[in-house]
Amino acid sequence: MEYRNLGASGLRVSELSFGSWVTFNKQVDHKLAEHMFGTCFDAGINFFDNAEGYEAGQSEIVMGKALQSLNRPRDSYCVSSKVYFGCHGSPLPTQQGLSRKHVTEACHQALERLQVDYLDLYFCHRADPHTPIGETVWAMHNLVTQGKVLYWGTSEWTADEISQAYEFAKENHLTPPSMEQPQYNLLDRERFEVEYAPLYEKYGLGTTIWSPLASGALTGKYLDGIPDDSRASLPGYEWLRERMVESDRGQERMQKVAKLLPLAQELGVSLSQLAITWCLQNPNVSTVILGASRVAQLEENLKALKAGPLLTDDVLAQLTSI
Repeated sequence: MEYRNLGASGLRVSELSFGSWVTFNKQVDHKLAEHMFGTCFDAGINFFDNAEGYEAGQSEIVMGKALQSLNRPRDSYCVSSKVYFGCHGSPLPTQQGLSRKHVTEACHQALERLQVDYLDLYFCHRADPHTPIGETVWAMHNLVTQGKVLYWGTSEWTADEISQAYEFAKENHLTPPSMEQPQYNLLDRERFEVEYAPLYEKYGLGTTIWSPLASGALTGKYLDGIPDDSRASLPGYEWLRERMVESDRGQERMQKVAKLLPLAQELGVSLSQLAITWCLQNPNVSTVILGASRVAQLEENLKALKAGPLLTDDVLAQLTSI
């Protein structure tokens, strides 16, 4: 495992990290999570990602129990949460968004669920059209000065919204965002590589990318339909199944995956490993967040660390062509 600075900050995060999203609580209980975290620690992973909206807060509870069971020194790893969607099925107006009230209370609730005294990283899970960006920047700055948050950032904000946050912080001598958490993979490249391009040098923007496997599409497992144990088969995730396979867009993406699979086989690696190590070739990636519902799946994806030397200029050109 190698470690990269989180953008212009001094925080060194493992190039691969581990997140929960759908899997924790729905597919992974705290005992299995404990095993997974042990595997992560053994591999050198030091960043674990979560959010208030993942499984209505239950994902953070599972993560908190597992981390406590392992009893690792708190200064040896980083945990995150995200704020915006709330942790209630039908949140009231004050239980969602990026107002000073919700940003503050959601932080306190995340600390309790994760069983930690502070969050290393705290993300605005989406931009809030109902709250001035300046109010959100102030709320995050206050949490930083209180020692409850060390670094704050955004997730799936536009480049313009991120710039507004940086400029407001600069003008008012406040703590600016340090990182963005965008989707980035072989099939979804436009925002990360084009829209955000000016931000990396101008602001030292760090990135904790999610969905390196395009919600599982880049494993190849959806080429023959929807497996029963997949995320897209879960109740409530019909939208994912539709986007993955059943829509015209999904079919077009599957055609690309079908062309990528022989290349991975030729290189002697799984398609998952090829897709993950491809993300690491981009120097603007601070860390790639892995997800898994089984230990074997996690161990398989961790092997991507050994696949980097296979990505020669010729291979990269083939990937881009596909």
